[in-house]
Amino acid sequence: MTVQPGRAGIVGLGLIGGSLGLDLQSRGWTVQGLVHRQVTADRAIDRGLVNSISTDPACLSGCDLVILALPIPLLLDPPAELLAAIPPAAVVTDVGSVKQPVLAAWRHRHPRFVASHPMAGTALAGVEAGTPNLFCGRPWIATPDGDTDPSALATVKDLAVSLGSHWLTASASQHDQAVALISHMPVLVSAALLRAVGDERDPEIRQLAAALASSGFADTSRVGGGNPDLGVAMASSNRDAVLRVLAAYRWSLEQLEDAVLQENWSQLHVELKRTQALRPDFLQPLGDINAEN
Repeated sequence: MTVQPGRAGIVGLGLIGGSLGLDLQSRGWTVQGLVHRQVTADRAIDRGLVNSISTDPACLSGCDLVILALPIPLLLDPPAELLAAIPPAAVVTDVGSVKQPVLAAWRHRHPRFVASHPMAGTALAGVEAGTPNLFCGRPWIATPDGDTDPSALATVKDLAVSLGSHWLTASASQHDQAVALISHMPVLVSAALLRAVGDERDPEIRQLAAALASSGFADTSRVGGGNPDLGVAMASSNRDAVLRVLAAYRWSLEQLEDAVLQENWSQLHVELKRTQALRPDFLQPLGDINAEN
């Protein structure tokens, strides 16, 4: 199936929504934006993120596709006026980083809802963050259940593939456990790193550390220095999975700490060789869990 470009509504024009607006326009879609504030609407038009924009949900009338690029709390408790404005025949999908609660919230709110999550991002946020080709070469995962409309799922898959994404499907539970490992836990681990450095009591050492910090520190601290609201939303909406992986991380850290404490350098070398070998597995293109491609 190849979906023909039509009229797409994007609710929220931050990094993900704005980037989708740019990419869909370049592929022939007419893109209608919906935002909360007029100042955001004005800037989105200035940046060319959408063809037209409004703060009134009624603007979604006539859309064939509606993409919910909203913060997780708004996805879980959508405004009544938004629900009323989405056309019943439109395909609706989201871009949230948790899927079980979102699927539960929308399963009976719209007959053509598809829970999905493009795995792409940068350190930027807000209306200034949208960038072309953000999704090219990145995973885009959907978590259909028995109530998911097959034709709506096929439309979202075609959309993702048209943007150059690598399509995957899994259960919502599988998704949430996996992202806890590779997305949600790293935010908290990175935050702990920043706390440890920032709480250094010797001001001269802290100042020197800041002067010496380079790409390694930048890489490991980036997600911990991101949007606090997003971090809280991910942890609170995926709490059980996050707690489980934090416990596993704590155990691993204790093993490394013990090797240093005991001056067991051969054991530390073994552990670091193992992690060296593990890393490439998580930097390669992912295979489709359900082998649909």
